[in-house]
Amino acid sequence: MLGTITAAVEDRSARGIAGTVSRLVMAGALPAGTRLPTVRELATELGISPTTVSQAWRTLARAGVIAPRGRAGTFVLAGPAAAADPRRYRRITRSPGRLPHDYSTGTPDAALLPDLAPVLARVAQGGNLTLSYLDDPVLPALEKALRIRWPFPPAALTVVDGAMDGLDRVTRELVGFGSRVLVENPCFPPLLDLLDAVGAEVVALPLDDEGVRPEALRAALGAATGAEPVALFLQPRAQNPTGVSMTARRAEQLAGLLAGRAVTVVEDDHSGDVATARPISLGQHLPGSTVHIHSFSKSHGPDLRLAAVGGVESVVTGLATRRMLGPGWSSRLLQAVLAELLGDDDTERTLAHARAVYARRREAMTAALTARGVRAQAPDGINLWMEVADEQVALVSLAARGIGAAPGTPFEAAPLGPHHLRVTVGLIPDEDLEAVADLLAEAARG
Repeated sequence: MLGTITAAVEDRSARGIAGTVSRLVMAGALPAGTRLPTVRELATELGISPTTVSQAWRTLARAGVIAPRGRAGTFVLAGPAAAADPRRYRRITRSPGRLPHDYSTGTPDAALLPDLAPVLARVAQGGNLTLSYLDDPVLPALEKALRIRWPFPPAALTVVDGAMDGLDRVTRELVGFGSRVLVENPCFPPLLDLLDAVGAEVVALPLDDEGVRPEALRAALGAATGAEPVALFLQPRAQNPTGVSMTARRAEQLAGLLAGRAVTVVEDDHSGDVATARPISLGQHLPGSTVHIHSFSKSHGPDLRLAAVGGVESVVTGLATRRMLGPGWSSRLLQAVLAELLGDDDTERTLAHARAVYARRREAMTAALTARGVRAQAPDGINLWMEVADEQVALVSLAARGIGAAPGTPFEAAPLGPHHLRVTVGLIPDEDLEAVADLLAEAARG
């Protein structure tokens, strides 16, 4: 087994060794029960410090891939058994409900959501929509409406219980322990927690005002060490937390770099119909390699708990099949409500109004902070990403004045340098914008 490991190791750092061994375990090259070489044996063979191998072994042991058994040696277990720990997500959800003016949540303004009452009444007249556990998981009327609005022709399409449910299920179809995945930096904290839970190796890609930087993707794909990435996770519109929306030019550039590679693009269109940018997808260039997730929580209502997943057939049908051993399907009653909403003129007018209000609040707050000497961006969506001198000082300063904001650190897939806060500017009433801007600027200066 010593030769198997040394022949596979390209990156001789602790992280590189841990990733190599985990991939060998997942591939079956190191079956359960295999006795691993000693730390000193592997270090000598690789020409590195035993400390480096010890660090790799500790990482694998914490993930449940290997187990030390004293003098008997260290052995491969049946597979990773790391417990899920939403540690980043917990950090951005500490204050909700505890402060009078909480702008940390990333949730839509309830006053700008469509009125569900008349739609619910119409749907209720149709009676129970599920007569058999074997019915198709997606209502035909909803599937038709979704396919019309999809940014590319999806090979398969299903409905799940929200965007995070979709990300979770798609990730478990694509990513194994030790798999290398590419993410935006900064990005959504629960996604980073999810990738930690499955034992992925995360590579952070910086953003500019058009999306992921092409040179960063090129470098990640051309890295001499490590395995080929299995997935690239993107938020194509109103990226959380920066608000950046990917341009058509950038989508074409990224697709050109990914063409011919075994990398699945996973797109999380979490803002959906309240984003001002038009839907752009790498699926328009790489339909056979893209899975697109469209959420309706911020636009039509969080309690609908619905998101659609469409794209690569093997991934979408795989997760739909796996759901048969769990929830089976998402409520067809809620699907019928969504189908009605997608064809309702009053709802379209409500969404247009919401987009306009969110845009006005973003623009007003960004201008107000700029005038006060604070660097902030909020080009789309409901959030604002602002630089602060000290994250903790800024949070405490705002909390003392009854205002909640989300710390920036949990959004970092890799350190960004400057400190940040995410503020859900879409929740700030127009009449409070100037007063809140004063407090945000004061907190930003520390």
